[in-house]
Amino acid sequence: MLPPGLRAAAAAASASSSSSSSRWPVRGRAGPGAVGPPGRAGQAGARPRPAVAAGRAGWLAGRAGRERKAASVRSPAGPAGRAMPARPRRRFPPPLPASGLRRVFSCPAEPLSGARKVHLPPGPLYRVEGTTLAIPCNVSEFEGPSLQHFEWFLYRLSAPDISIGMVSTRDPNFPYAVFGARVQAGNVSILRLRGNAVELRVRAVRMEDTGIYECYTPTTDSKYQGTYSAKVEVRVIPDQLSVSAAPSSVAKPPFGVRGAMAAPAPQMVLLESQDLLLTCSVASRTQQHTHLAASFTVSAPGSPRLQQEVIGLRQDFALEATGRFALRRLAQELSLVKLGDWKYQMALDRLRPEDSGTYHCTAGEWIQDPDGSWQQITEKRVVLADVSVQTSQLSVSAGPPRALLSPRDALELFCNISGTPVLLLPHVAFAVSWELRKEAAGEGHLVAQLEASGGLVLGQNYANRNTGTRHVSLQKLDSPLGAFRLRIESAQPSDVGSYHCEVQAFSRSPSAEFRPLAILSSEAVSVEVKSQGTVVLGAVAWLPWPTLYRGNTADVRCNVSVESAQDVHLALSWWAELPQPDSSPLGVLLASVDREGVAQLERPPSGGALSVDKVGPQSHRLRLHAVQPSDEGDYHCAVTAWVRSPDRSWYQAASAKSNVVTVYPYPLALDTLLLPLAVGISSALLLGVSILVSVTCCFMARLRKR
Repeated sequence: MLPPGLRAAAAAASASSSSSSSRWPVRGRAGPGAVGPPGRAGQAGARPRPAVAAGRAGWLAGRAGRERKAASVRSPAGPAGRAMPARPRRRFPPPLPASGLRRVFSCPAEPLSGARKVHLPPGPLYRVEGTTLAIPCNVSEFEGPSLQHFEWFLYRLSAPDISIGMVSTRDPNFPYAVFGARVQAGNVSILRLRGNAVELRVRAVRMEDTGIYECYTPTTDSKYQGTYSAKVEVRVIPDQLSVSAAPSSVAKPPFGVRGAMAAPAPQMVLLESQDLLLTCSVASRTQQHTHLAASFTVSAPGSPRLQQEVIGLRQDFALEATGRFALRRLAQELSLVKLGDWKYQMALDRLRPEDSGTYHCTAGEWIQDPDGSWQQITEKRVVLADVSVQTSQLSVSAGPPRALLSPRDALELFCNISGTPVLLLPHVAFAVSWELRKEAAGEGHLVAQLEASGGLVLGQNYANRNTGTRHVSLQKLDSPLGAFRLRIESAQPSDVGSYHCEVQAFSRSPSAEFRPLAILSSEAVSVEVKSQGTVVLGAVAWLPWPTLYRGNTADVRCNVSVESAQDVHLALSWWAELPQPDSSPLGVLLASVDREGVAQLERPPSGGALSVDKVGPQSHRLRLHAVQPSDEGDYHCAVTAWVRSPDRSWYQAASAKSNVVTVYPYPLALDTLLLPLAVGISSALLLGVSILVSVTCCFMARLRKR
């Protein structure tokens, strides 16, 4: 392929070229006239081909004129302070057509397969003033080393036929004076991505940087074919993006503030479980079609540079929350809505202490390049507020501090929750429970619990088969705020002890889930019940017939004595302590009779039958039928006195345990003869068999002899 100038001269036509022209590679440094086809090093002055020799002089003359024009935009001194000579190694393209810049992007003829080709993204590329311009460039189908060199040129709109050297990968003195200082400061540079790919980076791009950018690759090929440069148009546009913190009353686009707030960020002190509402205004007057993206970020106290995104609206209108805030969005505690054309409002509900920090609004403007990819052309951030989330300031107290009651009086205890701001929040719920401890360091037993959902749960000692269901209530009072009352009808001696009120605060999410905020407990409230009358209870166990034999019926008696001025109902149970070979005796419940006289029987150790009955006013009997040696053990009875309250519930007034009696079944007389008899019979059988075998053997032997 011939250079455009030689091809035009050979055709006797005016010199013109496309935006991506082929060049004669130059070998060595033979001087300004060293132009010719590719060859070995030192052959820069080789003769051109005969077919194009006639056009060489005209082409060189045109080139010299263009270099004189280019000299008009150069400074007398280069970056190092010395004069910058003309660069014969660089061939400048012919002037761009005056009919418009668009024509310079017309694609050249497709190079032959295996020919060098330089690639740039299609244009035009729109970038915002003051941002970083990045243009990738790579070369393919080349010969020589894998590390290729690149040179960048700019054609400004004011002089579209003059190329201005920007930066090179192999020559530090390559930049023209207009770019020398920017290259030395690092504002214009080449970032090498691979051996055959680089990226031109222009930081703080200026309006005068608008123009045609050319990426040129000096040849390393053995033959000249393909394209050695490519061009792309870049248009630098002014920054028209604005972002500001906006209260809900703002009614016009915020074009007055850009990138920062005019006043210091407001300080917001919120309580845990309160809601946070922040509004950000984002607007743009860019003439090109762009998309806006807005995101809210937070930096933890003491780490202002470490930003964590809370939620953001992307340029493709996708709404995303990241990190721990993604779970908050799933719980419907985080949302971002667009109000009108330029307002974005973030709502973070049910604040937590870890939500403290400085909240920012980041706005980005995106444009779609001709290749279909989206590029962010500018970004700005504004501080919205410094938020401090304090833990719930709750306290719990119980009263009265001491209660002295008479039997059958009503017991009332109050639990008060203080912390008015938290109590007023509509989505804060409380679970209140009362516990009773018989001893100061003992284990607490639940009396009643009012759940956050409103359900009432009674403790096992207040709702079971033995005691019945006592009249216990736990409710929230209308006044004062945060007051709960526990009421137990008809106090009993079993109600004596220390009462504690425990409060759990919850934050209720829109999905009806409860998140715990705090757990608090009150001081102890002492409750005493006056004695109405002492119940004296006693029990004695005995055996009417101490001597028992295997197979007999064991008769165990239990005599109960009661002294009380009240109506007492007795419940009795029978127990056996059976000896174990390698451990302590095992206690086994044999039978029980409740206070209503209903008996419940269990199986004795031997698996036989048993029965219980009442043989006298205060005398009870346990009978073990057909006792066996496995029934041997110590037996006793336990008795409990129950008294009925006016609320029809029962309470245990007293209990007693009897002495133990030993049940030992002796063997029968037949049992003593059983072993000798078995041994005798076995011996006789063995002797008889032996004699029979001997006689049979002798008889058979004689029979054979005959």
